[in-house]
Amino acid sequence: MVFRKICALVAFVVLASAHVAQAEPYFAVREGLKCASCHFNPTGGGMRNAFGNAWAQSALPARRIEGTGTDAWTGVLNSFVALGGNLRANATYTDVPNTRAASEFELQELRAYLAVTAIPDRLAVYIDQRLAPGGSTNLEAFARYTTKDQQWNVQMGQFYLPYGLRLEDDDAFIRQVTGINFATPDRGVQVGYESAQWSAQLAVSNGTASGPETDEGKQVSLRAEHVQSIWRVGAGFNYNHTDEGNRQMQGVFAGVRTGPIAWLAEADYLKDETLGPTERKQWVGLIEGNWLITRGQNLKLTAEVFEPDTDVDEDEQNRFSLVWEYVPFQFLQLRVGARVYDGIPQNDLQNRKIYFAQVNGFF
Repeated sequence: MVFRKICALVAFVVLASAHVAQAEPYFAVREGLKCASCHFNPTGGGMRNAFGNAWAQSALPARRIEGTGTDAWTGVLNSFVALGGNLRANATYTDVPNTRAASEFELQELRAYLAVTAIPDRLAVYIDQRLAPGGSTNLEAFARYTTKDQQWNVQMGQFYLPYGLRLEDDDAFIRQVTGINFATPDRGVQVGYESAQWSAQLAVSNGTASGPETDEGKQVSLRAEHVQSIWRVGAGFNYNHTDEGNRQMQGVFAGVRTGPIAWLAEADYLKDETLGPTERKQWVGLIEGNWLITRGQNLKLTAEVFEPDTDVDEDEQNRFSLVWEYVPFQFLQLRVGARVYDGIPQNDLQNRKIYFAQVNGFF
């Protein structure tokens, strides 16, 4: 019954949405590419470069709609300016035990991207602006200088911190618990390294998730990844020092392609130290399989675990997701799925079920 309701909502969402999409790490694993191969930001997410747009038109969709002209969209307006955009709309049905079920239409995000390359391949300014809902908010705004050999780069401004897998789903435990996601960019400086098989970034930032700095403490983030054609492995480290206390995180992540299935995995260990003797240790993990059913169709199965406090017994939380993704033609993706939460019996919210339909598009 619930599934039929969600399917009925898809039609409404499609009519209300246009030009939307996302990038996910499993695409890179499936194709044997680095994030920098398709994105302006070498750590992934945000605006696609010319190659990323070309791949999204030729390899990703089930079929390609041919226009009246011969030109294809690359995002590049001229040698110096590139544009992009993203829109995501949802229809959700949430069932919480002992609570009346709720359904909702939601505009999750509308974003616009601008890259101005004053010196081609060397000096650029990049802006990622969230336009809706809730008014305009800047997510990324930085200037980046790249060396002549294209291996080293340094950027300064506001940007997403380098750490772990950059999943599209900010509600995933590895994104939510670590606090490094699309809602928490920070201001600072980052040094990056790119080679044929390596991608690494080291950032020093305020540690306030783009809010005002209140003390002299800083956050250090490190991410390094080794990429091969069918597998990759990486590690991350983050330390945030504040007057209220310190947080240290370290984790490993990996990806591998086995036939039509692209696998992702990440495990993180967190230690929070507040003023006084209080200390809390947590760990969080994810395993995800993405089965390429046929061109344009992907079936995603995800299992997640979260241990909120290693000193407390039987407080673990789990989340399981099953999502069907369909790209009927270029620049449009449809998703239908379910997420089941399994937590302590006394907490109804930790045992909720969410069914959703989503439309993504991009240009």
